[in-house]
Amino acid sequence: MSTDSRGGRSGPVAGAGVGRHLLIVDDDDRIRELLKEYLAREGYRTTGAAHAAAARRLMELIEFDLVVLDVMMPGESGLELTSWVRNKAQLSRTPVLLLTARGEASDRIEGLSRGADDYMSKPFDPKELSLRVDAILRRTGGKPLTPREIKLGPASFDMERLELTRDGAPMRLTEAEAQLLKTLAIHAHSPVERMDLSPDTADITGRAVDVQVTRLRRKLEADPKNPRYLQTVRGVGYMLAPD
Repeated sequence: MSTDSRGGRSGPVAGAGVGRHLLIVDDDDRIRELLKEYLAREGYRTTGAAHAAAARRLMELIEFDLVVLDVMMPGESGLELTSWVRNKAQLSRTPVLLLTARGEASDRIEGLSRGADDYMSKPFDPKELSLRVDAILRRTGGKPLTPREIKLGPASFDMERLELTRDGAPMRLTEAEAQLLKTLAIHAHSPVERMDLSPDTADITGRAVDVQVTRLRRKLEADPKNPRYLQTVRGVGYMLAPD
């Protein structure tokens, strides 16, 4: 698998995914984490599983928009897991993208016959994977996308224009504040780790994020010391809880 040429640590940012939640299943820890990291850069929420049993447990607890699934895994294979997904009523419409080192036509045919929505051979370009995920989600519909505009009491944030208004009046945002608010909005109602909100790899404490959050609360909250919308999640980071 080829990797992104950009260096440094990355966290969830706005992109094509606009908050879709993907399950990445691969027994290779390195590939699984690379996939999670790259797709998170594209705006997707990502959860990983190292084997089919873990994936089953997660899918029975969480509703995913799409599953990226390695075929060749110890124990239960990706093909067998795909059949299980298709035969389980509450999961049967969940899109599945299979990944495999085997690229023969017969392998692709078997994967598609099991109910997979698409099939990619390793090694692959992560950008192509992202485009295929996006194409599957557009084709299958899936859950509604994160709305362009979110409501935070009397305030409203336009996620495309990066504009915040309060009672109809524009509120000035710095670029860092706007990007921070957009990232939190993409992951609305889910905690985001403090370090994943910091684009500055030198800020190992996350203090810059804390300062931006304090400033945003002054613009969003009726009582910034007791926030309703931009909440602290102890031991993790922050969470946006829009109306």
